[in-house]
Amino acid sequence: MRRGIGATALIAGLALAATACGGDGGDGKGSDGEISGTVTYWDTSNDAEKGTYRKIAEGFEKKYPEVDVKYVHVNFGDANAKFKNAAGGNSGAPDVMRTEVAWVADFAHLGYLAPLDGTPALDGADDFLKAPAGSARFEGKTYAVPQVTDTLGLFYNKKLLKEAGVEVPKTFDELKKAAAKIEKSTDATGLYLRGDDPYWFLPYLYGEGGDLLDVKAKKVTVDDGPGADALALMKDLVDSGAATSDANNGQENGLKAFKDGDAAMIVDGPWDLAGALEGEQFEDAANLGVAPVPGGSAGQAAPQGGWNLSVYAGSGNLDASYEFAKYMASAEVQERTTKELSLLPTRASVYEKPSVKGDEMVQFFKPAVDKAHQRPWIPETNSLFEPVRVQMNAVLFGDAKPEEAAGKMGDAFRKLLKDYK
Repeated sequence: MRRGIGATALIAGLALAATACGGDGGDGKGSDGEISGTVTYWDTSNDAEKGTYRKIAEGFEKKYPEVDVKYVHVNFGDANAKFKNAAGGNSGAPDVMRTEVAWVADFAHLGYLAPLDGTPALDGADDFLKAPAGSARFEGKTYAVPQVTDTLGLFYNKKLLKEAGVEVPKTFDELKKAAAKIEKSTDATGLYLRGDDPYWFLPYLYGEGGDLLDVKAKKVTVDDGPGADALALMKDLVDSGAATSDANNGQENGLKAFKDGDAAMIVDGPWDLAGALEGEQFEDAANLGVAPVPGGSAGQAAPQGGWNLSVYAGSGNLDASYEFAKYMASAEVQERTTKELSLLPTRASVYEKPSVKGDEMVQFFKPAVDKAHQRPWIPETNSLFEPVRVQMNAVLFGDAKPEEAAGKMGDAFRKLLKDYK
């Protein structure tokens, strides 16, 4: 995001500069009562978003001249472990961090996050949409400020689908048939399937009527049947040639294939809209279409995702940190990131802004987010994805049978969740 705000954005080892811990101490107030001191911010946004967020953080320094925002960009794939290492070792943790929604309960359970109820960070809390607000709470307290919400959709190349004479598929069966026509007419693959990221397993699982867990019943459900059906569906799409996939670098490879016209469709989220529009296929932005993720045997469904802002419990400058979190999730900032990046606001009021109402992509994703399938907000949720990744990889790129792989997911879940059956 930003630098030049009093920081060098180095992301070298696990313990990133001890200066990141707790600002500069004190009560965070200057001689005139205004907030002051240092706020270190770990940002996990992608390359297409960093420039905008950098300028936004600079705006906080203009609003509060006595505050120095130290910006550190942390790669999303490394951020969870780096924060736990820093917070657990009481050295190098940031004052504020951009946290994936599934991390909040985990970090709060470990005691690493400051409760935000009654602080300036939750200013205008009634304005937050219900689903994003739910991801910020754990055991009756609020530990994060909802910043961005999202879900998955089907990005498609209108020109390639038109050349092949196919409609936008509403089911994966339709997609498989459309892919054959697309390849014959255009030489493009029908779909790039993210085979390296377990989050992309969820639309297939939900589409087959399944879920990871039944939290109320404390029951593992990923191996009840739909889990195997979902893996079999994904495997069939790849084996039939309807989709191409990679075991690694799916984010980079998939977006590039779509941008270059090598894949006519990709399941992706609003965070990649700006990146997709940089591709040669979308010099005319009107060529980019977005539709709901195709459905399986039980219908269409996609997971709720997004990002929150959390304050480190060990911060030495809580006053400035609360204000920074408030600012970064304010209606003004959310309207700006919607206009510049087509990211989805978490505040209901922002959707009433003329610039947001006129954003075609936002208007598609907002109804999709309203219907998105919520993940279980428990401390272990993030840990569940590793067994999913391993078994998804074994099915797509190895010889594992879907039923066997789903069973191993379930076994791994029960080891992680001792009180689940």
